[in-house]
Amino acid sequence: MHHEGNTPLIRLAKRDGMPRGQVWAIRGASFLLAIVIGALIFLLLGHSPFAAYGAILEGSLGRPTMLRQTVRIAVPLLGTALAIAPCFKMRFWNIGAEGQITAGAVGASYFALFWADALPAPVLLVVMAVSGAVLGGLWALVPAFFKARWGTNETLFTLMMNYIIIGVVRWLQGGPWEGRPGSQIIPEFADAALLPRVFGVHCGWIIVLILTVLMFLYMRYTKQGYEIAVVGESENTARYAGMNVGRVIMRTMFLSGALSGLVGFIVVSGADGTLHAEVAAGVGFTAITVAWLAQLNPFGMVAISGLLAVLEKGADRLQTNMDVPASISDIITGVFLFCILGSEFFINYRLILGRGRQGKEAADNG
Repeated sequence: MHHEGNTPLIRLAKRDGMPRGQVWAIRGASFLLAIVIGALIFLLLGHSPFAAYGAILEGSLGRPTMLRQTVRIAVPLLGTALAIAPCFKMRFWNIGAEGQITAGAVGASYFALFWADALPAPVLLVVMAVSGAVLGGLWALVPAFFKARWGTNETLFTLMMNYIIIGVVRWLQGGPWEGRPGSQIIPEFADAALLPRVFGVHCGWIIVLILTVLMFLYMRYTKQGYEIAVVGESENTARYAGMNVGRVIMRTMFLSGALSGLVGFIVVSGADGTLHAEVAAGVGFTAITVAWLAQLNPFGMVAISGLLAVLEKGADRLQTNMDVPASISDIITGVFLFCILGSEFFINYRLILGRGRQGKEAADNG
């Protein structure tokens, strides 16, 4: 009887693998479950679920102007998810994308504010993009160097770096880059420093879609992508294979920061038209969810960031049309994320209910 007591009622076992059709069936079922739970929430609030979901879709995709705004929300989310993917693949927990976006925005804004008259518009935009990428990369390189050299905790280090650069922007707002004295506002960029529009949206959406393809090829087919995967699996194995783990960490983190910095450039030059302390707007943290839900697959990130953008933009219509509080739309988003994340759990693990064979044998022997 002793074994029976020790055998848990519910156990987890890692799955060896699952047919692709079954995987997508579970994901589809989780998405439908999220829709049903969301519908129940709307019913409890006294609203028709069909009207509520209709309002979300209409508010995000119903008209060209709304679709353009939805794309604007999705662009930085997708770009940042792509940026942090190689770090997470390497099991380097970069929680500093928020700061790296801000650093990139600072780098781009310097040239937008002080070089707009000196350079032709195409050259200015290229210089802003490169400056944003370099500054974002350097900002990310600091915690990477400390991790490679002294094994510091990258989660805390990258998180703290966020607050430093946001503080720098606040200082710039009220000091050297302030427009009208006492306004605490950095001036609007000149037209030459703004990204051109394609189909009514700044061309940042084209940039991130190109990055999606490049990141897929980089992670899947390059030697550096292979090294990232090996370091993620086991640093000891990587060292045994002759890889310089410290160099791989710093190189990958610089790339991650550079892409985040490029997102910062896209936001200030495409969406905002100026620099402010909230330039990253929480995207650096939400993108972590996007990357994980997509299982670090760049094409999966396109779908997840699109879904979140639809929910966020559609929430505005919920508030205005149906008088649903903003907090409810956040709950609905949370339900969708929870269900999608939960599906990955059931794809990777299976639940074993009951006492199991060992418990039965013990009971029989007893």
